[in-house]
Amino acid sequence: MAMIDLNDYFYFVHVVEKRGFSPAARALDMPKSRLSRHVSQLEERLDTRLIQRTSRQFEVTEAGRLFYQHARALIEDMEAAEAAIQTRKASLSGRVALSCSVGVAQFAIKDLVLEFLTKHPKVNLVQQVTNESIDLVSSGIDMAIRGHLEALPDSSLIQRHLAHVSWHLFASPDYLARTGMPGSPDDLLKRQGLKLGWQPLTGHWRLENTDGLTTTVPFSPQLCSDDMSTLKQAAAKGLGIVSLPAYTCRDALDDGSLQRVLPGWIAGKTQLSLLTPSRRGQSPAVRALADDLLNHLHARIGDPPA
Repeated sequence: MAMIDLNDYFYFVHVVEKRGFSPAARALDMPKSRLSRHVSQLEERLDTRLIQRTSRQFEVTEAGRLFYQHARALIEDMEAAEAAIQTRKASLSGRVALSCSVGVAQFAIKDLVLEFLTKHPKVNLVQQVTNESIDLVSSGIDMAIRGHLEALPDSSLIQRHLAHVSWHLFASPDYLARTGMPGSPDDLLKRQGLKLGWQPLTGHWRLENTDGLTTTVPFSPQLCSDDMSTLKQAAAKGLGIVSLPAYTCRDALDDGSLQRVLPGWIAGKTQLSLLTPSRRGQSPAVRALADDLLNHLHARIGDPPA
């Protein structure tokens, strides 16, 4: 029997997960020809076609899909073996890739992440900040934080709850002095709104009070933006009323630059979840940052206990 080359397994897994030789070669920073040679010698040793490839098509065969499952498990076990040794070391090291939205990066996890890096100076953090949903495996991301209203769709990703977050309405004292403090949702029809997200160009607030009564108030926003920080500053400058996660405006409430509008109502409730491709094979640094997020993020930004 021919000698097994574990590099063949490693490269085959990357080609499958990146959906092609060219993207896998770019991700691994190696020549495409070398990558193809490893997969070809793996197929020759197995006497089985694992990948059908032409100039226009890339498809994993049925045998290839079966082999991938075992090869991926083997790679994860190898990574776990190294991780088990690394945990014996006094300090964490290595690279951690984290993806999150702009708002989460600016307001939710900034302090926690900086504290983590201060505590573990040998860890290198790569933070991808985007409001787009990305594929963790093909992007080489270790974990992602995602906010959502409904349950996330079932997938191969591991999903763990981080925090429940209520959204409130905010405006500046100057704006409320000029226009009057709204006493009910109907009063919002006469007010200027600021909207998170640039599409569509119209907006509406979905409100719910403590008795469970719900209502929807439409508005035509003067400002639409994907950036919570911009909307927060616009509200503080008196440009209108904005709906934002409660934790993003705690400092502004404390210094008086913003006031809560209709305190008996919330403008929605979302939850943050931590997504990871797998618990197996995670490095100690990845597991440590995930544990910090799971153990401490809710106390910093989540809704207080009912």
